Amino acid sequence: MDKRSASAHKATHWLHSLDQKLFNYPKIILSLILLATIWFAAQIPGVKMYSDFADLLPQTHPYIELHNDIKESFGGANVIIVGVEFTEHDIFDNEALARIHRITQSVDSLPGVDHNLVTSVTHRNSRKVWLTPEGNVNSEPYYNPEHTDLSATQLDQLRKDVGADPRVLGPLVSPDLHMALVKAQLIEGKLDYAATYEHIQQMRELEAADGVKIHVTGQPMLVGWAYQYLDQIIEIFLFTALIMLSLLVFYFRKAYGIFIPLAGVIVSSIWGIGIISMFGYNLDPLSLVIPFLISARAMSHGIQLVERYYLELNTHDDHHQAARLTFESLFRPGSLGVVSDAIGLLLIAIGSIPLNTKLAHYASIWALSIIITVLLAVPLLLSVLPKPKNTTIKHNLFRNVGYVCADLISGEKAAKKALGIAALLLCGGFYFSSHVVIGESEPGSPILYQDHDYNLSSKAINDSFPGSEEMYIVAETDEKGGIKRPEVLKALADLERHMLLDPGVGGAKGIPDLVKQVNRLLHNNDPRWAQIPDDPLYAGGLMFTYMMSNPIPGALKEFIDSDERVANLVFYYKDHQGETIRRAIHTAKQWIAENEGKVEGLTIRLAGGTIGVIASQNEAAFETNLWVLPLVFLLIFFMVTFFYTSLMAGTMMFGAMLFATTLTYAYMGLSGMGINSNTVPIIAVGVGIGIDYSIYMMDRIRSEMVVLGDLHASVRRAIRTTGLAVSFTAITLIAGIVMWVVLSDLRFQAEAALLLIVMVVLNGAAAMLLVPSWVLVFKPKFICAAYADEDGVIHADAEASTGYPAGLGAVDKEPEKEPEAESSLVMTTKA
Repeated sequence: MDKRSASAHKATHWLHSLDQKLFNYPKIILSLILLATIWFAAQIPGVKMYSDFADLLPQTHPYIELHNDIKESFGGANVIIVGVEFTEHDIFDNEALARIHRITQSVDSLPGVDHNLVTSVTHRNSRKVWLTPEGNVNSEPYYNPEHTDLSATQLDQLRKDVGADPRVLGPLVSPDLHMALVKAQLIEGKLDYAATYEHIQQMRELEAADGVKIHVTGQPMLVGWAYQYLDQIIEIFLFTALIMLSLLVFYFRKAYGIFIPLAGVIVSSIWGIGIISMFGYNLDPLSLVIPFLISARAMSHGIQLVERYYLELNTHDDHHQAARLTFESLFRPGSLGVVSDAIGLLLIAIGSIPLNTKLAHYASIWALSIIITVLLAVPLLLSVLPKPKNTTIKHNLFRNVGYVCADLISGEKAAKKALGIAALLLCGGFYFSSHVVIGESEPGSPILYQDHDYNLSSKAINDSFPGSEEMYIVAETDEKGGIKRPEVLKALADLERHMLLDPGVGGAKGIPDLVKQVNRLLHNNDPRWAQIPDDPLYAGGLMFTYMMSNPIPGALKEFIDSDERVANLVFYYKDHQGETIRRAIHTAKQWIAENEGKVEGLTIRLAGGTIGVIASQNEAAFETNLWVLPLVFLLIFFMVTFFYTSLMAGTMMFGAMLFATTLTYAYMGLSGMGINSNTVPIIAVGVGIGIDYSIYMMDRIRSEMVVLGDLHASVRRAIRTTGLAVSFTAITLIAGIVMWVVLSDLRFQAEAALLLIVMVVLNGAAAMLLVPSWVLVFKPKFICAAYADEDGVIHADAEASTGYPAGLGAVDKEPEKEPEAESSLVMTTKA
């Protein structure tokens, strides 16, 4: 059977027939796409933009399971911390104390606040406890709002009383006595980020005065700050649209070249946002870079199609045929690229963070919809529109990129040098990749810049106090009242001592400290009695004594539960850097491993609070990264291998991905960007998107080889033609995200956009330089032995269509003269 006959390749002939049928009814198919677009547009009003704290937490992680168990009793990670600093005098001043009290009352009125977990030096729960001459324990609040005109003697006595109370001096009042903290827990399901931010900012404006600085930190305030940049995000969208429009005008200078790619991106965006509404998901402000990137990818594919359409018009007078050939040339490799994008997005769902799972669901389907909204719709639209009068594409700056790269990879010798340089860069990349940290690499929040008000507030508070980042370690006993057992209290005291050996721990708070303090108080404040008694009844009596001395309900709530079965130990850290968290968790696990089972019925659980929550996110991000990238690599490898029926094709794409991804991690290591729940999706998306360029380049070399029968000439022409499209679409893609780098005050969005730009540049370099070099050096059979059947579909058998054995003959010599034509035969591939 003739290998060039349609009957020899039934599957590809069927696909070719399907292509023809689609172009027999372009108006019907375009009408169906239009109806679907109208339907998706009707769903858009249902999409809301907000952050949900629960979406950020890996719900199956043991730390988050603990967080969910204790957040109602001991609080969670939604803590607001207000630092009131007086630069000209200490806090023991009537006006200063009144200001602290007003701020405390304001914080206590926040929406969703847990009133039992509000603390400050002027709050009613901060009390002076003493032993009366009659032997009774008495207490009173340090500050009485009904008596605000204290004398100098009274203020001095208050200063001494606070200085003698370790539960206040340090945790609530700075050692230099110039700053006081107001802390509050917000109930997770009731907090309103925007309302909380507005309330706090109004309070700051109201209480602003000379010599007074009000610092605010905490997760709710951080999210509130992020909400304030929504208007800026809209401005960035507008600037980006103008830049991309300007690029289209500069490149094409034709109506089709400008408006058709824009139409494709608009339709794709409508479908994408409609898909989000169908799922019932919200758009998170911190993840907007990825949906915007998908839209930019849609425009890139549209540009590729229009560019190829004009090239086909140079050799075919019939614009219907030019549109169909454009479709046949780019639909299959374009679809392979889109599927690669979708794989990278979908695999993000492997992790246990709900936000990334939602993103994976809607973004992968959105990416796949580009096959219909752009790769199919644009050629069909070109076929029904009138033929453009001017079909010539003028030389412009973008063409120089392809020419320069073609000159660099001028022959096999230059190709070997390029691969050698790539190998050296890869070795260096592996080294610097080892410097990438899990989590954050510097103090403060990576979402905002270091000089932002939020991070400056965090620094000011952490410089004056044990730390604003809390880690909860929970002790559970198997019986009611089990916490009162002396062996349990002594074990918890030993755990505290062990944790305090970590230099990152600024302080601790727990029930053993309270028992020791009350025991000392009942023995005339003798320091020798600051110990845990051996009698469980006596230990319980000390807790009861403290509770009864405080007329405010819930005096022990921050230490133990109502059944006295569960206790919470709190450790204060000054930052949540990856290394700080790793050391904190390791120190706790070390004690647990050494003491597990020594106290009957006692179980220690990790870890709650801000540190515990971030530790779970870091561990989940690391685990996701460990699985997602290898799976993305393998799936794309197998897809390309199957698509081209060539192991060498898959290996070539694997090498391109490895090069770009390794150097991306090297960039992260050099720039101090860590692996966390925010960066993992960016990397996975970048791998899928970047491989498009290499696929297009490899496919174009293959199709040119069918026409020219000479490998060097085929590589050179492919770089000069497809290289032009790759360089322009890469620049378009960069233009779609560069304004995030330049204008965004959200550091995460700026750094995520910069990371994507690095990945796009590296993948573009791999496509323009490494893929052609690989082909010239290794002469893969699926390229060198390629031929077209009678339908124009390209295949590769044992021998090349020119009669040369695969990899020999014409491929070993330089062409005397490169053909002038810029277009080629149908560039389709075996599916």
